[in-house]
Amino acid sequence: MTGFLQQCFNGLVSGGFYALLALGLAVIFGMLGVVNFAHGAFFMLGAFGAYLALAELGMPFWVALFAVPALLFLLGMLLERTLIRRLTPFDPLYNFLLTFGLTLVLQDAVKREYGVQSQPYPRPAELSGSIDLGVFDYPAYQVFVLGAAVVLCTAVWLVLTRTRVGMVVRAATERPELTGALGVNVGRWVTPVFAFGVALAGLAGVLAAPMRAVNPLMGADLIIAVFAVVVIGGLGSVFGSVLAGFAIGVAQSLGNLYVPALSQTLIFIIMAGVLLLRPAGLFGREEART
Repeated sequence: MTGFLQQCFNGLVSGGFYALLALGLAVIFGMLGVVNFAHGAFFMLGAFGAYLALAELGMPFWVALFAVPALLFLLGMLLERTLIRRLTPFDPLYNFLLTFGLTLVLQDAVKREYGVQSQPYPRPAELSGSIDLGVFDYPAYQVFVLGAAVVLCTAVWLVLTRTRVGMVVRAATERPELTGALGVNVGRWVTPVFAFGVALAGLAGVLAAPMRAVNPLMGADLIIAVFAVVVIGGLGSVFGSVLAGFAIGVAQSLGNLYVPALSQTLIFIIMAGVLLLRPAGLFGREEART
């Protein structure tokens, strides 16, 4: 029983990364209709940004946790203004190809400068120990990551559901044409929403740096699974993406324990099953982006 609970906790921690990344992808897709393939590269830049901030500037983890996502927010605004916006009126395939190419450019730029070997990033000293959870001890940093993911997802959900700004963004995300028809300038919210999604990916990268190998391909290894999470949750559904992120994290972790032969394919088997029963995903709408 202890092993089962510990594996569930491992899954929730992994699911926290899925949820943060899927949240950004869902918001960007819902508002812009852009399948942002570069999301994994922004995740990688977040982790590398934390590593470089420490190695070159001596910036501690707690400062990097705010500074790096802020820089990626600015990068996201720049990319949306100069590249994404120009292709938005055309077939979504153009922006998909653009973000795919952007991924290759960013990955190769980092590989050219720092190679493909993983770079170490130490855990903050305050979170280097373990916490007694009652039935087992668990690394304090992983507990912090899970708590941060839950708090961030809850905070974003509250902003989206309890504030006027959130109401406009949510409406523009889930029903952009109808929102525009009601007189809301959807385009005004596009740049900050895209940048916010990029910043969330960067924040997830900073959180991942002390846990995972910091290397140029760390985002490429994760982005396909995150796309599957977004599809399972429902394209454009913020709530569905977050819930699916945590659920898939737990399912994968338990799968690794009980059916290790399917550890690499379990998420896609779940996705296929969900799509057979609900083609729009668990919380998606049939008419979304048809």
